[in-house]
Amino acid sequence: MSKFGQLIDAATPVLLDFFTEWSEPSTSMHPVLLDVAAAMGDKAKVIKIDVEKNQELAEALRVKGLPTLMIYKNGEMKWRQSGEQDANTLIGLLQEYI
Repeated sequence: MSKFGQLIDAATPVLLDFFTEWSEPSTSMHPVLLDVAAAMGDKAKVIKIDVEKNQELAEALRVKGLPTLMIYKNGEMKWRQSGEQDANTLIGLLQEYI
Protein backbone atom coordinates (compact mmCIF):
# COMPACT_ATOMS: atom_id res chain seq x y z
CA MET A 1 0.00 0.00 0.00
CA SER A 2 2.87 2.43 0.65
CA LYS A 3 3.85 2.14 -3.03
CA PHE A 4 0.30 3.16 -3.92
CA GLY A 5 0.63 6.24 -1.74
CA GLN A 6 3.79 7.22 -3.58
CA LEU A 7 2.08 6.65 -6.96
CA ILE A 8 -0.86 8.93 -6.28
CA ASP A 9 0.95 11.62 -4.27
CA ALA A 10 2.17 13.46 -7.34
CA ALA A 11 1.46 16.90 -8.75
CA THR A 12 0.96 15.17 -12.10
CA PRO A 13 -2.53 13.66 -12.53
CA VAL A 14 -2.58 9.86 -12.39
CA LEU A 15 -5.25 7.81 -14.18
CA LEU A 16 -5.65 4.40 -12.59
CA ASP A 17 -7.35 1.54 -14.42
CA PHE A 18 -8.43 -1.35 -12.20
CA PHE A 19 -8.89 -4.37 -14.46
CA THR A 20 -8.68 -8.15 -14.86
CA GLU A 21 -7.57 -10.07 -17.92
CA TRP A 22 -10.78 -12.13 -17.98
CA SER A 23 -13.12 -9.11 -18.04
CA GLU A 24 -14.14 -8.20 -21.60
CA PRO A 25 -14.81 -4.51 -20.79
CA SER A 26 -11.43 -4.34 -19.00
CA THR A 27 -9.47 -5.73 -21.94
CA SER A 28 -11.32 -3.51 -24.42
CA MET A 29 -9.99 -0.50 -22.46
CA HIS A 30 -6.33 -1.41 -23.14
CA PRO A 31 -6.06 0.31 -26.55
CA VAL A 32 -8.04 3.31 -25.23
CA LEU A 33 -5.57 3.72 -22.36
CA LEU A 34 -2.62 3.47 -24.75
CA ASP A 35 -4.15 6.32 -26.76
CA VAL A 36 -4.67 8.38 -23.61
CA ALA A 37 -1.09 7.78 -22.45
CA ALA A 38 0.28 8.73 -25.90
CA ALA A 39 -1.84 11.89 -26.06
CA MET A 40 -0.93 13.04 -22.55
CA GLY A 41 2.80 12.29 -22.73
CA ASP A 42 4.52 13.37 -19.53
CA LYS A 43 1.62 15.61 -18.46
CA ALA A 44 -0.17 12.66 -16.82
CA LYS A 45 0.45 9.04 -15.89
CA VAL A 46 -1.73 6.10 -16.87
CA ILE A 47 -1.35 3.09 -14.58
CA LYS A 48 -3.09 -0.26 -14.94
CA ILE A 49 -3.72 -2.24 -11.76
CA ASP A 50 -4.70 -5.92 -11.98
CA VAL A 51 -7.24 -6.46 -9.18
CA GLU A 52 -6.37 -10.15 -8.94
CA LYS A 53 -2.76 -9.27 -8.08
CA ASN A 54 -3.76 -6.30 -5.88
CA GLN A 55 -6.82 -7.56 -4.03
CA GLU A 56 -6.06 -5.66 -0.81
CA LEU A 57 -5.85 -2.36 -2.66
CA ALA A 58 -8.99 -3.08 -4.71
CA GLU A 59 -10.91 -3.90 -1.51
CA ALA A 60 -9.59 -0.81 0.29
CA LEU A 61 -10.79 1.37 -2.61
CA ARG A 62 -14.08 -0.57 -2.85
CA VAL A 63 -13.55 -1.51 -6.49
CA LYS A 64 -16.64 -3.49 -7.51
CA GLY A 65 -17.25 -3.09 -11.25
CA LEU A 66 -14.56 -3.51 -13.87
CA PRO A 67 -13.00 -1.57 -15.27
CA THR A 68 -12.94 1.08 -12.55
CA LEU A 69 -11.09 4.24 -13.50
CA MET A 70 -9.84 6.86 -11.03
CA ILE A 71 -7.91 10.10 -11.35
CA TYR A 72 -5.68 11.16 -8.45
CA LYS A 73 -3.67 14.33 -8.00
CA ASN A 74 -1.59 15.26 -4.95
CA GLY A 75 -2.84 12.12 -3.17
CA GLU A 76 -6.49 13.08 -3.55
CA MET A 77 -9.07 11.29 -5.68
CA LYS A 78 -10.50 13.78 -8.16
CA TRP A 79 -12.70 11.53 -10.29
CA ARG A 80 -13.96 7.95 -10.32
CA GLN A 81 -16.10 5.97 -12.74
CA SER A 82 -16.83 2.30 -13.35
CA GLY A 83 -17.30 1.06 -16.88
CA GLU A 84 -15.76 1.77 -20.23
CA GLN A 85 -14.84 5.31 -21.25
CA ASP A 86 -13.59 6.69 -24.54
CA ALA A 87 -10.13 8.22 -24.97
CA ASN A 88 -11.38 11.76 -25.62
CA THR A 89 -13.40 11.79 -22.39
CA LEU A 90 -10.43 10.59 -20.35
CA ILE A 91 -8.03 13.03 -22.01
CA GLY A 92 -10.45 15.88 -21.31
CA LEU A 93 -10.75 14.87 -17.66
CA LEU A 94 -6.99 14.61 -17.19
CA GLN A 95 -6.46 18.02 -18.80
CA GLU A 96 -8.71 19.56 -16.14
CA TYR A 97 -6.16 18.56 -13.47
CA ILE A 98 -2.92 19.53 -15.19
